[in-house]
Amino acid sequence: MTSVIRVLVAEDQSAVRAGLVLILNSAPDVEVVGEAEDGERAVALARELRPDLVLMDVQMPRLDGVSATREVVAEGLADVLVLTTFDLDAYVFGALRAGASGFLLKNTDAKDLIEGVRTVARGEGMIAPAVTRRLIAEFAASPGKPEPVAAPPELETLTRREREVLGRLGEGLSNAEIAVRLDMAEATVKTHVSRLLGKLEMRSRVQAAVLAQELGL
Repeated sequence: MTSVIRVLVAEDQSAVRAGLVLILNSAPDVEVVGEAEDGERAVALARELRPDLVLMDVQMPRLDGVSATREVVAEGLADVLVLTTFDLDAYVFGALRAGASGFLLKNTDAKDLIEGVRTVARGEGMIAPAVTRRLIAEFAASPGKPEPVAAPPELETLTRREREVLGRLGEGLSNAEIAVRLDMAEATVKTHVSRLLGKLEMRSRVQAAVLAQELGL
């Protein structure tokens, strides 16, 4: 029996929120367990309900989606899939740096929204490799990009192979593409990704990809 993915929907516009809930509940393996109209409520409900995933709008009152994402991820409450009106805006970069597992546009169709939730629930991160590469490239070239980040001390704990995998994540490659590039089994790549995320204390491969790009790996 397929396990049900428990989702919390955080969106301040009631009509949009109702539509998202309707779409998600139409999938047999997805259940909306809570709704939040602002960031503070989203964090509170995540603590209370412990959903598998939070579908988080980035622009919300009281506490914005980026700050809410940071709290949810820092406390290990759930994975976060960010919703935004514009792709590749400052909110997206902020949310990904805060640990979101990916992002979807609000005009995403129902089928892709459901598949996005399933993808994040599998731990794969919800940005197609081609979009990831474009996102990372634009992030690197962004005039609003902060000063280069210092390498976290945890980076020294990575094995040579894990650093190689991290570098390929920075290129936006999928597990299958990394397996071909580094001549290893896809299952082995998945293991390396899991281990390096654990060592770097990150929940998202997208977050690791942004770090790899920032560090020029």
